[in-house]
Amino acid sequence: MKIDFVVFDLDGTLVSSHETIYKATLHALKEVGITKEIPHNAFMNMIGMHFEDIFREFGFKVPDFESFLKIYKSIYFDYMDESVLYPQVNFSIDRLKKSGLKIGLLTTKGQDQAELILKHFSLFNNFDGVMGRRPGVAHKPSPEPLLKLCDEVNVNVSNTLMVGDSELDVECGKNAGAFTCAVTYGYRNKESLQNYSPDFIIDSIDRVEYILNNRK
Repeated sequence: MKIDFVVFDLDGTLVSSHETIYKATLHALKEVGITKEIPHNAFMNMIGMHFEDIFREFGFKVPDFESFLKIYKSIYFDYMDESVLYPQVNFSIDRLKKSGLKIGLLTTKGQDQAELILKHFSLFNNFDGVMGRRPGVAHKPSPEPLLKLCDEVNVNVSNTLMVGDSELDVECGKNAGAFTCAVTYGYRNKESLQNYSPDFIIDSIDRVEYILNNRK
């Protein structure tokens, strides 16, 4: 196994952001006239999915989805104090970068929002590529965004490790032909992640370096 590129999911992998996402979502929905009840725990279990898919699971559709997204993005940082980096994130990414690896981000958040969040946590400069939601590009679990990110960073997807906390990350990586690593500290439990047969399952982000050092 030769890895040149480590790609991380954002929410539930680098950032514990469920309260920010939940409160910003309810706020934005209210602004577009939707007061549908969304149970907190059920919502947490869907973080990582595209909003339209989440709302479909709760039995409703937002008529003007673009207006919702615009409002959501505009008020997201009003709730940013509710988000924190998971333990060892800064340390681990810094060590991976210094070891000569390229580092990427793949998220369903909008491109501009993803970049702002990385800058907020002083992580942006360690990333060689950022793939947020972009017009015309499919979202996870499609392999398209990971393949496009690998192309932009000029690495082979077969030498890439996709790290994330959800089935969407594992499926995206597998569909693209990358190695996959699921983390258990995010928004899915270990048992549900095992059903998708990731190449690796870890309990803390610093174990990524261990995997790479012991599986060459």
